[in-house]
Amino acid sequence: MNNPRLASRYAKSLITLAAEQNQVDAVCADMKWINKICKSNPDFVNVLRSPVIKPSAKQNILQSITNNRVCALTGAFIKLLVIKARETNLPEIATTYIDQFNELRNIHKVKITTADPITPEMQNAIMANVKAAAAPGQTFEVETEVNNELIGGFLLETGGILVDASILRDLKDIQKQFMNNDYLHKIR
Repeated sequence: MNNPRLASRYAKSLITLAAEQNQVDAVCADMKWINKICKSNPDFVNVLRSPVIKPSAKQNILQSITNNRVCALTGAFIKLLVIKARETNLPEIATTYIDQFNELRNIHKVKITTADPITPEMQNAIMANVKAAAAPGQTFEVETEVNNELIGGFLLETGGILVDASILRDLKDIQKQFMNNDYLHKIR
C-alpha cells in the first residue's frame, strides 16, 4: 500500500543520519540500486508486500540480496524496516530518498524522449539550451527514452514542464486545423 507520508519521514530520517555520518552519497547509490531491483523485479516487491511470508524470511531474503552490496548504514536501515514491519514500503522509501537527495544537491531530472536513440551531440545541444534557461548552480540528471510513435523530434520533461517538439505533435496540430475548416458545412 502506498504511503507517501511514511516514506517521506523514513527517507528524511535516513538522509539526516547519513549526513551525520558523511554517507549521503553511498546511501543514495544503495537506494538507486534497490530502486532498480524493485522496478526490474516485481516478484521481489510482491515478496516484500506478502502478509503470508514471515518477517524472519523477509529479513533473510533482504540480507542475502544486499549482503556486501550496500553500506552498513543501509543494511541497518533495511533491518530496522523489517523489525518495524515497514519492509512493504521499501520501494517507496528508496524513491523518496533519491528525490530528497536530488533536492538537497539541487539536481533536477530531465527526461528526453526521441523517436530514435539520441546521439551525444544532440543530447549536449538540448542540454545546453536547458542549462541556459535554468538558474545558475543547477545540475541535471538526464534520462533518455525511445518512443517510435513520435516519428521525429523530441519530448523534453523537467520540473513539471513538457516541451513537445515532435513530428507527431505537428501532425496532430495539422489534423486539428483540417477538422476545424470553417468553409465546409457540417451536417448534424
